[in-house]
Amino acid sequence: MTALNACIMVGYVAGASVKGITLEKVEIETDGELDLRGFLGMDPGVPPGYETIRYTVRLKGDGTPEQFREIHDTVMKTSPNYFNVSRPIQIDAKLEVE
Repeated sequence: MTALNACIMVGYVAGASVKGITLEKVEIETDGELDLRGFLGMDPGVPPGYETIRYTVRLKGDGTPEQFREIHDTVMKTSPNYFNVSRPIQIDAKLEVE
């Protein structure tokens, strides 16, 4: 979740900068429920990850609500980590033991 927050925070800050908006506050609160039975392999019927991740962004600055909405929409469309977390992607894992 930290990687998601860091990635989208960059998007909000960059988006505001491009529009000439001075930000006083950028706060991102993220949460979700994780059933440890899946993570620990205790129950094969329980997924090992989050089924839902929720986040709230709190912005304060000299932009209008419409400008902040535009920035938010752009972040949701262009954040690499938002993309990776919100859609299935291929991961090629490799183990090297020395």
